[in-house]
Amino acid sequence: MMAGSGAGPEPARASHETPAPEGILNAGVRKREVWAWAMYDFANSGYTTVVLTTVFSAYFVGVVAGQKPWATLALTSALSLSYLLIMLTMPALGARADARAGKRRLLFTSTLGCVLATSMLAFTGPGDIAWGLAFIAISNYCYCVGEAIIAAFLPEIARPQSLGRVSGWGWSFGYFGGMLALGLSLALVAWATEQGWNASDYVPYVMALTAAIFAVAAVPSFLFLKERSPASRKPDEPMLQRLRNAWRDTGRHFPDFRLLLFCGACYHAGISVVITLSAVYASEAMGFTMPQTMMLVFTVNIAAAAGAFLFGYLQDKIGHKQALSITLVGWIVMVLLAYSARQVWVFWCAATVAGLCMGTSQSAGRAMVGALAPRQRLAEFYSLWAFATQLAAVVGPFCYGLVTWLTGGNHRLALLCTGLFFVAGLAVLARLDFHRGALARAASA
Repeated sequence: MMAGSGAGPEPARASHETPAPEGILNAGVRKREVWAWAMYDFANSGYTTVVLTTVFSAYFVGVVAGQKPWATLALTSALSLSYLLIMLTMPALGARADARAGKRRLLFTSTLGCVLATSMLAFTGPGDIAWGLAFIAISNYCYCVGEAIIAAFLPEIARPQSLGRVSGWGWSFGYFGGMLALGLSLALVAWATEQGWNASDYVPYVMALTAAIFAVAAVPSFLFLKERSPASRKPDEPMLQRLRNAWRDTGRHFPDFRLLLFCGACYHAGISVVITLSAVYASEAMGFTMPQTMMLVFTVNIAAAAGAFLFGYLQDKIGHKQALSITLVGWIVMVLLAYSARQVWVFWCAATVAGLCMGTSQSAGRAMVGALAPRQRLAEFYSLWAFATQLAAVVGPFCYGLVTWLTGGNHRLALLCTGLFFVAGLAVLARLDFHRGALARAASA
């Protein structure tokens, strides 16, 4: 996919292209382009909801690996390897995209890679352990690249005072995309079960369906999304050198952005526990059945969509720092609710709070990066954010699992310890000065 041709405003076209609302979007940005940007969140959410959270992970452990004692470890190790590769390579990929004004090309390549690798998961049957691990790692790597790059378009689309609400539009739209993919997959599973099919018969169709939804829903992003930031023309650097130099630059010139990276790594470690292990906690600590767990996933997604959409407006009104502080306090309340829950209705309340906080905190983080990242280095700085969040995706679940192992399977205590990640994020956030960070961003232009 070829990059857009310039950073200036787009000339007016036919009358059916509705102008953007004044004061929300940057000059030249049409409503159609915002919709196309949000459609990418809609497209890729099905991958995480169906492949990582609901279907393929359980299928791999139970069917492909035959419930071997090491099956879960093998799956999490493959995912951790993909996260490690993202951490090492993403800053260099982002810097190269900035240097060549090639964010759209990188977005297209990563999307194609995720769609093809997800399609390859359809050929994973009982005993195909190496095949399944290889393509779950490849698909997750490509997904993470696309997630970082699509976020780098946000400051090109929204004005600084509107980053929160526009980011919220995308996140909320994305949760509905995840629910659509999950709903269609569950309908397919229900039909296949009635026909007497086994998991090895119907899961391949679920993987193919998920890949198809991703491919089709992502098309508007490549038709209408434009590349507006000019090429920085910075020379290529070796992978580890680029990572080291980028980290050094944040300390010297963007100290508040570095604090934001620390803050994001802390609270995303807690979020990754909720995303990865909520179903495990529901079944082990609360005794939920599979249908109850599925309803739990839908409840969390609906609350997250509402939270992301509505909280974005509040974020723009009261400021990024105060908005994220409220969200992190909400996460702490959620942990205390879930830890103390002995009745099912209390746990449902905790799940609703978790959904609200998940949508708001993830959307807020993307907007805050846009508020502090220098315009000529958007892909690179969003790649550093991806580094922090992927590190959290490894550390958070590992710490949860370590606590359950050391305490003989005490999931309640493990969740309570998870709350410390949100407390740490709140402590780091208190040191962050957004006004100073915005001045550093402006000075770098």
